[in-house]
Amino acid sequence: MSQNNFRSIPIYRKALDLCTISREIASFVSYNKDLLKLYQSNSLRDHIADSLLTDAILIPKHIAEAETSDSQAVRMKSARFINIMIRNIISYCNGLEKDGVKEKEYLNLLRKEIKSFRKTFRIWRKSLGRNQDGQWGLNDRFGF
Repeated sequence: MSQNNFRSIPIYRKALDLCTISREIASFVSYNKDLLKLYQSNSLRDHIADSLLTDAILIPKHIAEAETSDSQAVRMKSARFINIMIRNIISYCNGLEKDGVKEKEYLNLLRKEIKSFRKTFRIWRKSLGRNQDGQWGLNDRFGF
């Protein structure tokens, strides 16, 4: 399944929305405007922005991995990883606030997007189904 095919999956579209808003916020709050070099900065804010961007980018990657894998373990690992990334992004919002970002409405916008993503994530995760071990697995709806 190509990346374009994933765009029709609601969770993937929401993940791309998270990437977009995370990129915009990272660009806005960072002192170093070269987003590819945030990790080289000595600024805590730049490191938080870099982590925010990195984690947001990893979410659609793991959705695609889960959607294309035949392995139950890989699908479960991807769902758990995405859940961790969601929690991390909320922590990055809190960290940016504590670092003095005054434009809290932008961070609240990202939090609102995360809340929306979580709703879609729960539906997607449930669609993975459970196997005999009580573990999450894809059902026939996705053709696996």
